[in-house]
Amino acid sequence: MAAGGVPVRAARKNAPPREDVLVAAMATIAERGLEGLTMAGLGREVGMSSGHLLYYFRSKDELLLQTLEWSEAELGSARRALLARRGPVTERLQAYVDLYVPTQARDPHWTLWLEVWNRSQNAGPQERDRQAAIEGAWHRDLVALLAEGISRGEFRPVDAERVATRIRALLDGFSIQLAVGLPTLDRTDILAHVREFLNDTLSPNGD
Repeated sequence: MAAGGVPVRAARKNAPPREDVLVAAMATIAERGLEGLTMAGLGREVGMSSGHLLYYFRSKDELLLQTLEWSEAELGSARRALLARRGPVTERLQAYVDLYVPTQARDPHWTLWLEVWNRSQNAGPQERDRQAAIEGAWHRDLVALLAEGISRGEFRPVDAERVATRIRALLDGFSIQLAVGLPTLDRTDILAHVREFLNDTLSPNGD
């Protein structure tokens, strides 16, 4: 039996689609921040009790991780579309950077990612593997992009794997500063710094 004496089978039938819950969770984070996301409040948004939500997601940690995975799937589609474009690799690399860096302070996707990252200290191996899969997708696409640029002569011959690791470390560092609202650099400044680094690192002429 489900909470409130409702049969589990009926609870499953009457529950909203999983994606509706994840969309509502992300919308709440965008509107009110993580502090505004509670199981009770989310349940009211989607017409479920907090008990039913816990039945499906087991914990708030799992809800947050699934919401992040859903958000990353959306970003992954956009990333694959831009990487498949025709034209110079340098332009697609800039588009990758633009998609990676948060749009503003308290960017909901980055806010969620930082929370999941923080909670990963107590996560189990399966949850850590799922987080690693998210990171791995961004990394593999960047390595492929760099390798294409090298093969076409747009980039100098570098170790694409190592350089991709450094680029993502740079992007992560700047993105965290922007996402948490540190009054140091705005997004325009950050993108300019990244462009300068990419030019210094990848330009075949060294200029």
